[in-house]
Parts: sequence; C-alpha cells; structure tokens
Amino acid sequence: MHVPLRLTWPATARCSTSRIVALTVALVAALLAGTLAATPARAETARWTVTATFAADGPTAQVTHDTEAGTISLAVSRGGRTVLPPSPLGIRTEDADLTGGLRFLGRSDRTDVERYTTTVGKEVQRLAIFREARFRFAGAGDARVDLVVRVADDGVAYRYELLDDYGSVLGEASAFTVPADSTAWLANHRRDYENPYVQTTAAAAAAREYLAPALFDVHGTYLMLAESNLDGRYSGGSLVHDGTGTYRVKLWDQSVLVDGPLATPWRVMVVGDLDTIATSTLVDDLAPPSRLTDTSWIRPGQVLWTWLAGGRGAGQSLTRQMGYVDYAAQRGWPYVAVDAGWYFDPQQWDVTDPNWRTNSWMPELVRYGRERNVEIIVWIHFRDLDTAQERSEWLPTLHEWGVKGVKIDFMDSESQDRLRWYDEILPATADNELLVNFHGSNIPKGIHRVWPHVMTMEGVHGAEKSSLTTSHITALPFTRNVVGSMDYTPMAFHRNRPTSDAHELGLSVVFESGLQNLAGTPESYDARPEAVRFLEQVPTVWDETKLLAGRPADNAVFARRSGQRWFLGGSTSGTARTLNVPLNLPAGPWLVELITDGDSGLVRSQRVVQAGDTLPVEVIANGGFAGLACRWHANLTTCDRP
Repeated sequence: MHVPLRLTWPATARCSTSRIVALTVALVAALLAGTLAATPARAETARWTVTATFAADGPTAQVTHDTEAGTISLAVSRGGRTVLPPSPLGIRTEDADLTGGLRFLGRSDRTDVERYTTTVGKEVQRLAIFREARFRFAGAGDARVDLVVRVADDGVAYRYELLDDYGSVLGEASAFTVPADSTAWLANHRRDYENPYVQTTAAAAAAREYLAPALFDVHGTYLMLAESNLDGRYSGGSLVHDGTGTYRVKLWDQSVLVDGPLATPWRVMVVGDLDTIATSTLVDDLAPPSRLTDTSWIRPGQVLWTWLAGGRGAGQSLTRQMGYVDYAAQRGWPYVAVDAGWYFDPQQWDVTDPNWRTNSWMPELVRYGRERNVEIIVWIHFRDLDTAQERSEWLPTLHEWGVKGVKIDFMDSESQDRLRWYDEILPATADNELLVNFHGSNIPKGIHRVWPHVMTMEGVHGAEKSSLTTSHITALPFTRNVVGSMDYTPMAFHRNRPTSDAHELGLSVVFESGLQNLAGTPESYDARPEAVRFLEQVPTVWDETKLLAGRPADNAVFARRSGQRWFLGGSTSGTARTLNVPLNLPAGPWLVELITDGDSGLVRSQRVVQAGDTLPVEVIANGGFAGLACRWHANLTTCDRP
C-alpha cells in the first residue's frame, strides 16, 4: 500500500534538531501502524482503525463496514475505552443514496503536518498533525463517495467527498451515539446561537434540536461535537436528539445546492481530558490556509463599548463619542466601538440624501481618535450590506473615512444562501482593510484561520442577556469558546449580573476574544481602580494557554501567556469556596499578584511561589479572581509593565 507523507513547514518555522528527530521517529511508527491496520478481514463486517500520531492515550477512530447491508459507521475510543460507540455515516443526494448498499473499493493513508500562524486565539503559533485515512466506496449505479477520517492527538474528524455531481444534498445519515449516562452540557437550537448551556445527561436531554458545540463527559473522558470548514458550498448543521442518546446531524436547508464534486464540512469530535477540550485548536486546524497574504494591518485589542450603558442613549453623537475616545486613550485601549444609531440619527443627516455620506460626523471622530492613538469600529446592520451594490458603496466609504473595523449584525442564519453572503463579505472587508466582528451570527468554524481579519463573533448567550447564570458562564470555556473567539462583552460592572466583581474581571482572561469588547461605563471602571489597572494590561491575543482547574458549569481557571508574563483568570458558580489552583508554570520562583473580592471592593495581594505549587484562592459565592504571574527575583515588587 502506498502511504504518502506531506510535511508543510514555512520558511520561517523554527524547530530544534531533537524535535525533528522525535517527530520523524513518531511519524514513521504511526505510518507503520496505519499500514498494518489497512487491510480488513474477509468477513461480513470489515473494520479499520486510524490512530493518533503522538499521544499514547490519544484517540482512535474505528470505521466499520457492514458488507451485507452496505452501511458504514464510526466509533471513537481513547486509552482503550469507548468514547463514541459505532455511529451511522452516509449522505443522500437527489441522484444517489450513499447511506447503504456501499461497496468498499480501497483505503489510502497519509500524514499531514502543518505549521500556521493566526491573528487571534489561544496561541498564535500552531502545529497541526493528522493521520488521515481515505476510505473509497461505491453505491448503486457506481456513485462514488470517499469517507475521509482525520485523527489528531486532540480528536477525530470526518467528512464526505463526492467525486461527481449527484444533484443537491438532501441530508446526512451522520449521527453521534453518545453513551446514555454521559453528563451533557447542551444549548437549545437558536438561529443566532444565543441560548444558555444547561447540564443534563445524553439520554435525559429532551428530544429536540441542539446547538453544536455540544459537550459530554463519557465516564471521565470528554467528547465535544463541533463542525469545521463551513462555507457557502454547504449548509450549517445542528444536532437533533432522538431521546435515547443519539444525536443526528440536521442540515439547515432541506436541499443543499451542489455544482460539481463536493467536500462537506468536517464533523468534529474533540476528545480527551478537560484541558484537551479547553485548549484544543482542532476546529481551526481542519480549516484551509489563510486567504490573506498581508496581515500587517490586522491588530487585535481591547475595545471600549458603551452600548450596555443605555443603547443609543449611551451617546451616538460626536461629542459623546469623543469623550469615550478620550477615556480609551487614558487607559491605553486601542479601539472605541460606535454602535447602532450613528448613521440613523435624523439630527445628523438625512439618509435619503444621495450625498449623506459627506454629512457624517464619523470622519471627524476618526481623525480625533487617531490623534490619540484610538481607532474606531462601527456597527452596521446586515441589511445595509446584503447586496453587491451596498457593499461597494459602504465598505470603500468606511475605508476612506479611516474606520478600522465593522461590527455587522443580524445575519441570524446558517442557510446556504446566508453562508454565500459570508463568502462575499469576507474578501470585500479584507480588500478594504476592515477588521470584522460578526454579531447576530453563527460561530467560528475555522474562519479565524481562513480569514484572519475576523477578530471575534458573537454566537453566544452573553452579557447583553438579562437571564445569565454563573453555571452557563462557567460552561462557556468548555463549549462555545473552544471553537474560536467569542464576543461575550464582559466588564458590564454597572449592570445587574450574577457574577462578583472579581469573577467579572477574571473573564477578561477566561474568555478569549481577539477584540475584547469591554461593556462597562467609564464611571464603573473609575470606581474599581484595581480593575482598571488590570484591564490596562491584559492582552487579547495569547502565546500559550493552559487550563489550571475546572469543571463545566462549576468553575474554570485559566493561565494564558503573553510574552514572559502569565495572566490568570478564575470563575466559579455556586457557594463560596477555596479554589486550590495548581500552578502549572515553567520551573522556578514566580511573583503572583491576585485580585479578589474584598469587603469593600476589589483587593490586590501578592505572594512568591514555586512552579508546581498549589495556590489556594478564597472566592465568594459566584466569585472568581484575576491575576498576573511573572518571574520573581530579588527586589521585584510588581508584575506591572515598566
């Protein structure tokens, strides 16, 4: 059997000699293992395995072919224990039913190694390594479908490749049969992904439609179901529970238009311990390479966003926005977001006037901001960008004004038609060097890798909601935020919320978002000087991420590195407690500065610890903490930047 090997190493990639040797040895061993497992037994049921590349306890995928019925299924195990029992596979089109009656034609294997860089995320330098197996099948009339299975150390993915045009796709047989007693964290389906995650079990969950990602604890091993590489060639997928623990993939459209051969999106299963789930980049790793060659104009950062201070009453006027620019400049925050109402105010201009753009105060605000090193991001409704003519008018105008980014709202769909709109708006915004924050949107499904100017997406039951619970908030780092940047809009200190002040501050680290829209008011920040001190320093892009402790819907403690400093964030749900945080940091002594809830507000404390120590942190009910850790040496008094 021929086993091709593809190694993709950019010229700028750095890799030590020892690392290269270890990589080569491991890859050869993996390839030999794949070769030995490549030929099925001659029986009514044929089985093949695909294993992870490095981790001894990494996942294994098993593909089963019932040669009598012609059906195929996929199971996943880890460390010899079943995580996903055999689950159906297959796809139906107008002209071909490829869910049964399939004949096996052959298998080929390869190993794919890729290094790539992102502009946002848990770590910007990525290394993706996959074992890939392609299983070739033919159905009635010799209709051809390939099942492509990829296995990485953090999970398994598969997709279907149709080698000819068999008409519109009518649905998939794809399903996930999760063990019935597995703890589950699920969110009811909603067009804009803005529903809370609730804890239940795989079988006890109501028989209805749910969002992906969905998370399960299968007897101590976690399984997260997601999707990658979705665009206008297909339709978004949700999960429909049958009432027994099986979750079937449902496509948004009843008929997905296809023109020629087709590769479907990846059905993704992140598999491992909770740290594996929280730090996985599998959804991005499966996506195609970046479409942009020049990313020098892309700069993530903190955003002062005042909408939650009262909507348009928060100040959709030049004078008020200049005040917000001044405050952002004082804090060192690089952006101010001007939300809805700025181009609908009849006191500013008449939008029916063909020359209305020349009457806007926005160019003056942009000039004012740039004099103070603050850039402007503007909100715009999807309906004003849903035609080619509107995009050709709006986007160059915003670029000409000097606007740095757009917050586009109310797409509210994963239909193929709406996904094709994304395919058009993404290159158009990039051509005009506009950062993008999608609201009322779907969620990242590899978009950060393909289009690195997409800084964040909403798709979350976030701080704008009045029905927040800390159990939902502490589930998000292990569900929605796993797949990519999440515009939750934290720091709304002035609003009623279930979180303590220290918990809310910790979300600036616990939640990852390339543009972190800070939703408080200047007055609420000024009343919390320790919060201001921390928010002036915390970045939005990370070199490394570690989960220090956690349990979905109960607590989440993260350490994220930027340069030589580690930022710490912790959040809890429920009663007051002592969080015993293992300091999984590089060896040596560290100065740790913690911000916690005190009797009269936020308080800062310091201690010198050794890497590997367990750090006890007292938190109040629904509390949390924020912190900084830096290398300690004699006479060091703070981790603040010089």
